[in-house]
Amino acid sequence: MLSNAQRFSRRTAVKSGFMLAGCAGLPAWFAAETAALAAPEEPKSPNDMPGILLVGCGGQGTGDARQAAKFGKVVAVCDVDSQHAAKAAETLKAEAKFSDFRKALEHPGVDVIVNGTPDHWHTLVNIHAMRAGKDVYSEKPLTLTIAEGKKLVDVARQTQRILQTGSQQRSDARFRLACELVRNGRIGKLKHILTMLPSGPAEGPFKTQPVPAELDWDLWLGQAPAVDYVPERCHVKFRFWYDYSGGTVTDWGAHHNDIAQWANGTERSGPVRVEAKSLLDPVPGGYTAIGRYQIEFAYANGVTHTCKSVPRENFYGVPTGERGSADERNGVRFEGTDGWIFVTRGKIDASQPELLTQELPASAERLYASNNHMGNFFECVRTRKQPICEPEIGHRSVSVCHLGVIALRTGRKLQWDPEKEQFIDDAAANAYVSREMRKPWTLDV
Repeated sequence: MLSNAQRFSRRTAVKSGFMLAGCAGLPAWFAAETAALAAPEEPKSPNDMPGILLVGCGGQGTGDARQAAKFGKVVAVCDVDSQHAAKAAETLKAEAKFSDFRKALEHPGVDVIVNGTPDHWHTLVNIHAMRAGKDVYSEKPLTLTIAEGKKLVDVARQTQRILQTGSQQRSDARFRLACELVRNGRIGKLKHILTMLPSGPAEGPFKTQPVPAELDWDLWLGQAPAVDYVPERCHVKFRFWYDYSGGTVTDWGAHHNDIAQWANGTERSGPVRVEAKSLLDPVPGGYTAIGRYQIEFAYANGVTHTCKSVPRENFYGVPTGERGSADERNGVRFEGTDGWIFVTRGKIDASQPELLTQELPASAERLYASNNHMGNFFECVRTRKQPICEPEIGHRSVSVCHLGVIALRTGRKLQWDPEKEQFIDDAAANAYVSREMRKPWTLDV
């Protein structure tokens, strides 16, 4: 009988909708399996195309909508910045533009939402959309707080809507291979996980400026505290402010810590202990999210996990003043009793080549396989099955990040109960599980 590797050929890959580049660097046996996966089904006719509303028309949101347009039709766009909305409408050939997402949700023909807003808007837009009967593709990190995640999971279950978290590394074959190998004991007993994230900037102080005519600043702020307009708070750089995000801990952490959870088998749970230290405090009057850090987690199964920032010059178009070494690679490293596996975008490596090249046995545990993150979402919209990064998984992954941010801000070792989703005997730490929302915004939609 031919093995998977022997069955693999260029014709097989192309026929199944994969270019060989998509399998580059994968061992032959896994490349064969990846090539054999069914490609996401595209609409057969215009009548089979769901209507898409894009909320949040920045670069990431517009990029997501371009991917979504392969499976549906963008009928409307929405942004509090009228210039962003106009540009997206032209690019995506949308028929309608809105500034308030609540009005946009009433537009005829909207079936699904692509949510590309800043982090502090993700949960409110997602809950409103699901309550309005829409399915949602939401950018990561899924929430601003742990409490938001608990509420979002409940609403998704109540409404029976499909929600895909945009943690697209789950639909990358290299990351899935790494997780399957780790979960099947390829590196022996998993002992330690290292997630390395780009460091964030420590800049400031910044000066207030007049609000641009095209921007509804109050609506952009939403649930966050009312403050004067500062250009560095808005658009791409919002992620470096604690009011709107958790810095790179939640931004890139929502990717790599998600993979850590997947490989560890804790994707519906989480760590039981966390402590952290800031390696560079924020500048007074500047960005408020801690950009350089080291966070230590421990899990009930004995696995430890270090999440740390590594130098990355100009990663967000913002100078960090750092340059990293070859060993400080943005990615995830799994260390076991019998070796290690490292994975990042476009690359997977191991302490010995045979850890990757040896085919898994037929009895091995296999994970949810998706070859296209957006395609998986639209497939689930049609079939009503859960997507690869459904709400509870997205919530639990970013909860790891939120725990790290809380540990950084408290400066103490914290004990966490992942079942109750609260800190043990620590009222001060539990105060960070939620945030006060500026009126009139509330999670009770």
